[in-house]
Amino acid sequence: MYTSDYMTPGMLYAKIATSPHAHAKIESIDISEASDVSGIKAIVTGKDCAFLCGTILEDRPPLAVDKVRYFGEPIALVVGTSEREAMEAVNKIKVKYKPLPAVNSPSEAIDSKAPLIHENSGQYKKLVKDVYPEPNTNIANRVKIRKGSMENGWKESDVIVEASFESPKSDHIAMETRSATAEIHPDGKVMITASSQAPFSVKKMISQYFNIEEGKVIVKTPLVGGGFGGKASETLEILACIASKAVGGRVVKITHTREEDMVTAPCRMGLQAQIKLGATKEGYLKAAELTYLTDTGAYSDIGPRLAKAIASGCTGPYNIENVWCDSLCVYTNHPYSTSFRGFGHASFTFCIERALDKLALALGIDPLDLRLKNAIIPGNTTPTQVTATSSNMGNLAKCLEKLKESINWNEGSRIDLGNNIIRAKGISCFWKTSNLPTNSISGVFLTCNSDGSINLNSGVVEYGPGMKTTLAQILAEKMKMNIDRIYVIMEVDTQAAPDHLKTVASMTTYMAGRATLRAAEDLISQFKTVAAVALKCPPEDLEVADEKVYLRQDPSVSIEFKELVHGYKYQGGNSIGGQVLGRGSFIMNQLTELNQDTGAGRPGPAWAVGAQAVEVELDMNEYTYRLIKAATVVDAGKVLNPKTARGLMTGGMCMGLGLGSREAFFYDNEGRVLNTSLRTYKVLHIGQEPTYLVDFIETPQIDAPFGARGIAEHGIIGMPSALANALSTAAQTELDHLPITPETIWKAKTGGSL
Repeated sequence: MYTSDYMTPGMLYAKIATSPHAHAKIESIDISEASDVSGIKAIVTGKDCAFLCGTILEDRPPLAVDKVRYFGEPIALVVGTSEREAMEAVNKIKVKYKPLPAVNSPSEAIDSKAPLIHENSGQYKKLVKDVYPEPNTNIANRVKIRKGSMENGWKESDVIVEASFESPKSDHIAMETRSATAEIHPDGKVMITASSQAPFSVKKMISQYFNIEEGKVIVKTPLVGGGFGGKASETLEILACIASKAVGGRVVKITHTREEDMVTAPCRMGLQAQIKLGATKEGYLKAAELTYLTDTGAYSDIGPRLAKAIASGCTGPYNIENVWCDSLCVYTNHPYSTSFRGFGHASFTFCIERALDKLALALGIDPLDLRLKNAIIPGNTTPTQVTATSSNMGNLAKCLEKLKESINWNEGSRIDLGNNIIRAKGISCFWKTSNLPTNSISGVFLTCNSDGSINLNSGVVEYGPGMKTTLAQILAEKMKMNIDRIYVIMEVDTQAAPDHLKTVASMTTYMAGRATLRAAEDLISQFKTVAAVALKCPPEDLEVADEKVYLRQDPSVSIEFKELVHGYKYQGGNSIGGQVLGRGSFIMNQLTELNQDTGAGRPGPAWAVGAQAVEVELDMNEYTYRLIKAATVVDAGKVLNPKTARGLMTGGMCMGLGLGSREAFFYDNEGRVLNTSLRTYKVLHIGQEPTYLVDFIETPQIDAPFGARGIAEHGIIGMPSALANALSTAAQTELDHLPITPETIWKAKTGGSL
C-alpha cells in the first residue's frame, strides 16, 4: 500500500488550482463562486500562508503570491469532502493575470536584457553557506573550477575541438504519483504520512515553517512507488499541513494526478553547455574549458547543488591537468528542478562524451583507445583536486577492457548491413560521487526477539532498489546468521526510527551499511559480555555465529542468543545482563566544501567509475532506428547482491535510453508545457528495449561495507551519450541535442529539406 491507498473516516481532500501562465502578475483571485460549491470546507490562497520555503535558498512560496513563475504553479488550495467537489471548486476560482515575458532557456536567462524572474534574489535566506546567488540577475548559484594553467594547456594542445550541447528538462514518471496526508491533533502534534524519500527532512522543514516543536512533528512513510530523486524535496507535505490547519486540524489528503505530477511538481533539470577540449596529436588530453548552464526552472530547490555536482565531475573520469569550468544554476520560467537519478551527471556526461568522440574523429584515433589513454588512474587528480586511489576511484581501464570484449568492439563501430540499414556502436565512460552535506548522518537500531531473531530498524526509505534487503544482508554477514531470521521494519516512522539524512545519492549502502555494521558490533559486544559471565571465560575468547556465542577454542561450549537477548537467567533464578539493544550511527567524514574561487575540495567519499555502450540499427531511408544492445561495466567495489545490482543497472540503462531517445518537456513561446500527460510525453515501453549486458569489476572501497560502492544511479549516466555517439556514427552527422528522435536525425542530416 502506498500513501494514497490509506483511508481514514472523515478524511478531507485537497486539490490545487494552478497557473495557466509561465510568468504573470496576479492582479486578483476571486474565490466567492468556488466557496459556494457543496462540500467545500476551506479555500487557501498565497496571502493566507505568506512564507518562503526551499532546500538551499528559501525562494519559493507554497502558493504563489502576487506573481506566478511557471506554468502549473499552485495558486490556491481547496479542501472538500471529496476530490470531485474540491476539483469542481478549483474550476470556479477566477484569477486575473497580467502576463509577463517568459524566459524559456538558461542562455536566454543570463542575457543582460532578460526579465528578472526573482527581483529580490539577493535577499533570500540561505540554508547553507556555500551558495552564491548573483543579485539583479537570473543566476541562483555559480560554482567555479580552476585547476592548473589554461595557458599551458592550450600551448601543449595540437588539436582543439569546441561544440555546444543541450539536454532538456524531463520527468521522473515514478509509478506512484506524489501524495501526502496531514492531521493536527488538539495537543499540537502534527501527523504526516508522505510518499517521500526524505521523511526526516520533512519533519525538520514542517517544524521550521509552522513554528512547531520538532518532537511534535511525526512523519510516516509507507513503501514508496518509485522516487528517482523526485520525492526528496518537500512539496505536498507543506500543502497538506496548510490544508489541515485551514480546517481545524482534520485529516486532509492531497494526491497529484499524473498531469500535476508532471508539471506542478518539480522535474529533472535541463542543461546547455559549451565544451572546448585540447589534446596532443597522440591523443592525451591537456586542457578543458567548460561552461554549464543548469536550467533550475522557476525556483532553486536543489539546483545549486546540481551545479556543484556538475562542476565537481565536469571533465568525466579523465586525467586533465588544466581545467576551467563555470557551472551556473539559472532561473527560467520552466517548472522547477529537483534531484533526478544521476544528479546531473547524465546531462554533463552527454556533453563531455560527445566532445570526446569529436576529438577522436579529429585525431583519427579509435574512440575507445582515446578514453583508455586518458582514463583516470591512482595519483591523478579530480577537477576538485582530490588525489585518486584504487580505493576511492576503482579501475576505469579494466571497465573499458571488459566492455570492449562484451560488445565485440573490434568488429567495427559502423557496419553497412545493406538495404540502407547501418549498424553502429557508441561508447561512453562515467563517474559519480555523492555531493551530500559534509555532515550527513545515518543510524540503525537493532532489537532482539525472545527466540533469538533480530529486528532491524533504519530511517532508510524503501522505494524499489531493495536497500533494506541489502542492510539485512550486511547484518546477516556480520552476525554470521541466516538472513531469514532478520526482520526488517520496512516503513519509516520518524518517532521510532533513527535519523537518516535522505535516501538519495547512491549512498544508502555506504552510510546505512556502516551504521548497520556498528550496530552489529554493539550487539556482538553485549552478547559476548553476558555470555562471558555465563560461560565463565573472558569476552575476547568468544565468537558469534549461527545465533550462538561460543568458545573459540572449543565451539561445543556455547550459549544460544535466545538465552541472552533478555538477560541470562541462572538455574536458581538470579539474572544478569538485561535486554540486548544494538545501535549504530555513521556520519560522513573527511568531506569539505569547495573553495569558492578554485573549486578545490572533497565533495564525496569515493567515485564509482564505469563504461557503457549502445548498439543501434539505423534506417537511412526513414531515419528510424532500433536499439539492439546496451552494455554496462561498472567498478562496484564488491557486489553484495548480484541480482539486485544487475536489476539496478538495467533499470538505470532503460531510463537513460529513454532520456536519450524520446523523453523531454516541450514548451510554447510563452513557456507553457505542451506535453503534460503520458499520451504526449513518451517513455520507453516493453518491446522497444535492447538486450542488456551488465558486468562488474571489483576493486574494493576500503572504507565501505565489505568494499561495496554505491551504484544505484550509475546505469543511467552514460546511456544518453553512448546512444548519441552510436547514432552520430551511424548517420555520419553530429547529434548534439537530446532527445534524438528520427526527426532530429533527419533534420541534422538533411537540414530539414524533403
